[in-house]
Parts: sequence; C-alpha cells; structure tokens
Amino acid sequence: MENQDAIARLRQALAEYAEGERENTILDAREEEAKAPVRERALKLLNQRARSREELRTRLRDLDFPTGVIEEVLDDLEGVGLINDRHFAEQWVRQRHERRGKSARMLDRELIAKGVASDIREDALSQITREDEESIAWAILEKKARRITSIPRDSAEYDKHLRRLLGMLARRGFPQGMSMALAHRCLDERLEELRQSTGGEDGEG
Repeated sequence: MENQDAIARLRQALAEYAEGERENTILDAREEEAKAPVRERALKLLNQRARSREELRTRLRDLDFPTGVIEEVLDDLEGVGLINDRHFAEQWVRQRHERRGKSARMLDRELIAKGVASDIREDALSQITREDEESIAWAILEKKARRITSIPRDSAEYDKHLRRLLGMLARRGFPQGMSMALAHRCLDERLEELRQSTGGEDGEG
C-alpha cells in the first residue's frame, strides 16, 4: 500500500512537472516574441556604432517599446558583451580626443549626456594626461594660425587674432589658463615666422 502511494505521488509530480514544462515553453515563446523586435532594433543601432546602455534605452523608449521588455533585452545584450559601458567610454574618449581634438572636460560632458556612471567616466578620462591635452590643443592652434598671412598693424588686430585662437580651444572645452598661454605662444611664433619670411618689422605683438 505504501509503495502504491509513493508511485501515485511520483506520477502526480511527473504530471505536474510536464505541465509546467509546457507552460514554460509557451511563456518562453511569448517572451521571445515580445523581445525579438526590440532586440532587432537594438542590434541595428549597435551596428551603426557602439552605444552606452542609457543611450540605447532612450532610443528604444522613443520607439514606444515596453519598458520591461527593453530592460530584458538590454540585460541580454549586456550579458553577451554587446553592451559594455566601460569599454564604450574608453573607446569614446580615445577616439574623440585623438580624432576630434576634444578636451577631457568636453568628453566628460558628452559621457554624462550618454548616461555613463561617474566612476566609469573617471576611469576613461584618466587616459588623457596634461601633456596629451596640450599636444592636441597646440595642433589645433597651429592649424588655425597658419591662416594668418600678414603681421597685425596694431594691438587691436593682434588681439583679434588671439581671440579667434582662444575661441577654437574654448569650443572644445580646453582649460582657460592653458589655452591663453598656448594661444599667445602660437600666435607669437606664427608672427615671427611671417617677419622672417618677409623681413618686415611692422605691426605689434
């Protein structure tokens, strides 16, 4: 009698397990159906360029996908390494500093706008040294200064050239003190080149 009861309980347990498996299969299919279009859109966005989790979340919400499904898809993508805010921030800083001439301050603002956490931003920005900032700023100034083709007639014209050089660095977020020192030096070097090439002594610097 006891064995029969045990067998009956086992059969009941197996029947309940089988029913649960069928229900889970149905639920999994429904879940996949809901996630598929969200995942497809997220992958298209990632195919264009790397993005932060918050950036993807915002874009997907703008498309009116359900918030819960968005988070599940983002978790899945993060789990397989397709979303990685730390890697994203490091690449963003490196590329935009070297290729676009952006300062650390400007890049920090950009990462904030993309929802990157403060500790990740700090680590990514630590790639940029003071020497890196000065080197990039100097390259920007030299390119701009080459457009100056004549020696200023007076201090007002000199100051106009100086303001334009400073404006180039200000728009990229470089520190004011560093910018002023570099802009003065770059302008003076450019004017000296012009004096040597023309033999002219006119103008003020």
